[in-house]
Amino acid sequence: TLKVRWETVEPQREWYFYTVMKMIWRVSPDIAKMVQNESLAHRCRSLAMGLGRLGVSGACPTHHEIITDVIARHHAGDRPMMDAAHLAFNLALPTEMAGDKLLPLPDRDIFWLRRLYEKAVAGFYRVALNSPPWRIEAGKWLKWPIAQASGNIEKIFPAMQTDIILENRAEKRRLIIDTKFNALLTKGRHREESLRSGYLYQIYAYLRSQEKEEDALSRHATGLLLHPAIHCAIDEYVVMQGHEIRFATVDLSASAGEIRQRLLAVIK
Repeated sequence: TLKVRWETVEPQREWYFYTVMKMIWRVSPDIAKMVQNESLAHRCRSLAMGLGRLGVSGACPTHHEIITDVIARHHAGDRPMMDAAHLAFNLALPTEMAGDKLLPLPDRDIFWLRRLYEKAVAGFYRVALNSPPWRIEAGKWLKWPIAQASGNIEKIFPAMQTDIILENRAEKRRLIIDTKFNALLTKGRHREESLRSGYLYQIYAYLRSQEKEEDALSRHATGLLLHPAIHCAIDEYVVMQGHEIRFATVDLSASAGEIRQRLLAVIK
């Protein structure tokens, strides 16, 4: 346990706490050249120079040094950082195609994939809409407008948690996004294809249950059900009781640039 006493100083100082891993061996100011956001690029350069002054060199270790630096069991938490660093320096993207590099196999559990998709979409909007007047909230819990209830209903009544909420006060817009990691359409009872009724009821409850007289944005908020797809593009909507509800897909087989454009287009 490390006990510290903080005092306000000017100018502000950066503090770093290091692991004992020798693999934290290199920092490259050149990566900042690939960052388009000027403030982020400046921060990358500043951090690179700061780490350099503390002895982190820009020289690559030999292959022998890398393969002999073994991650012990109690240092397993460092592996994600090291893997990410290797990807950044090599400008590599992990795929399922055959290659000469190895990475830990990700879990294919469907719950994990759903969470990954949800966090990826939320992370994208946090980066792409990271300046005012946008505000992004992920995993926000909503309250039911319950006026009266029996004694034990609290033990069995379901809670409401949204995936993503985007808010733009300047444009007077609020968008509740629910990500679903399955097909947008399913076989209907009396038709070949149909929207999933349970999801529609869910997004409808998110919108209508949060209406408040003192909250103007709540009375005309938009709902978006966002599903992944392969070689398919759907973007439809309905307006009910003052709320637009959209049903859209994002093609995960498209290029990174096309996925970015799609994610921005579905919130317009």
